[in-house]
Amino acid sequence: MPARSKVARINERQFRNTSQPPSPNLTEAAIEQVQVTCYTIPTDFPESDGTYAWDKTTMVLVEATSQGMQGLGYTYADRSAGQLVGGHLGKVVRGRSALDVEACWHAMRSSVRNLGKPGIAAMAISAVDICLWDLKAKLLGVSLCNLLGSVREEVPIYGSGGFTSYSIEQLQSQLGSWAESGISMVKMKIGRHPEQDTERIRAAREAIGPNVRLFVDANGAYGRKQALLFAEQSREMGVTWFEEPVPADDLEGLRLLRNRAPAEMDIAAGEYNYGPLDFRRMFEAEAVDVMQADASRCGGITGFLQAATLCLARSMPLSAHTAPAIHAHVGCAVQPLRHLEYFHDHVRIEEMFFEGVLQPQNGKLRPDRQRPGLGLVPRRAVMAKYQVD
Repeated sequence: MPARSKVARINERQFRNTSQPPSPNLTEAAIEQVQVTCYTIPTDFPESDGTYAWDKTTMVLVEATSQGMQGLGYTYADRSAGQLVGGHLGKVVRGRSALDVEACWHAMRSSVRNLGKPGIAAMAISAVDICLWDLKAKLLGVSLCNLLGSVREEVPIYGSGGFTSYSIEQLQSQLGSWAESGISMVKMKIGRHPEQDTERIRAAREAIGPNVRLFVDANGAYGRKQALLFAEQSREMGVTWFEEPVPADDLEGLRLLRNRAPAEMDIAAGEYNYGPLDFRRMFEAEAVDVMQADASRCGGITGFLQAATLCLARSMPLSAHTAPAIHAHVGCAVQPLRHLEYFHDHVRIEEMFFEGVLQPQNGKLRPDRQRPGLGLVPRRAVMAKYQVD
């Protein structure tokens, strides 16, 4: 009998006799084990943005078991996030019901009071929370998309890369290939060499043609007036998205850009919001046109749902930041979502590490509702090559 039919039979039995208790397997589904493994994966080419350069990415993978099922979740963070999971957070959630994911989330948040909730702690909590949502969906025999409930069948994506370390030829090749594949939005990095940004944007526009939307991300590299000048200059090249034009904690500067940038240009930020208070502060400052949220940083699926609720209350669109294998499911479940970032580094790693990774179709990702949870199966042999202590 297919898993979904089994769940349907359980539900029918409960509706026929509301006094009958739920399935024993579900009521006794305690979190039994929590394991964490870290992997460091070299980039395929040296990468940089306006304020940072890197040649490797670290994934912190969390796996939890209950009733013979295993869930997985991850964040892209330092190994210290893995140490926090293995030495502390795993103990906090172990023994709790695998169905009470939000209770686990609150317990983890409370337990890091003296450690500091933002940063490493938030990313560690995010990985565990994603893992527990995946585990819960598998226990119930449904996809995470079905468990959360959908408002759409698929999520639009934008191709993201165009690093400042790329030559003009690399930039055009990457962005142009996304455009040719049917992706209608692409994003490039700017700000490391401001004097070269105009030339690079013109080259990008030439590669993608006039009908593909062009986004730029300064990663906080510009000052306020410098960003204002760039916004005006890039208008003629059809730039419609200006991400982190100034540092994300300069809320007044973001508001200045939002108020004075061309009307057709969205000012975006929020990827470094680690919890509900961070989102609230950005809303109250009227700092952005589009809020960004990253489930691998802002508290996992639970934190992302909270961010989406805040966006809904403010009538503001939401964009999911990176980790497309995670965000495709929750992206289908939240009404304010506009699109998600199809980030080159994370796409490459997720395709290497997991079976079941979704492939874009006409510029969108559609979750596979027949696969339980996130639908991801680890490729253990491949992953072992990149494991670190």
